[in-house]
Amino acid sequence: MRADELRADEPGADALRADDRGSATAEYAVVILAAVAFAGVLVAVMRSGEVQSILTDLVRGALSL
Repeated sequence: MRADELRADEPGADALRADDRGSATAEYAVVILAAVAFAGVLVAVMRSGEVQSILTDLVRGALSL
């Protein structure tokens, strides 16, 4: 039986709800790891010569207006 199926006054309701205490922290950890992985991929892409050339041309074009 899930915690959301129990009424508050039923025996065992508190015990089932207590199991969720660390879940928010674990979710934050997963999100942070995903963000770090995405940042690593972004840095690798930004360091490539082709992307740097495109960005340099874009900035020069914007500044020449």
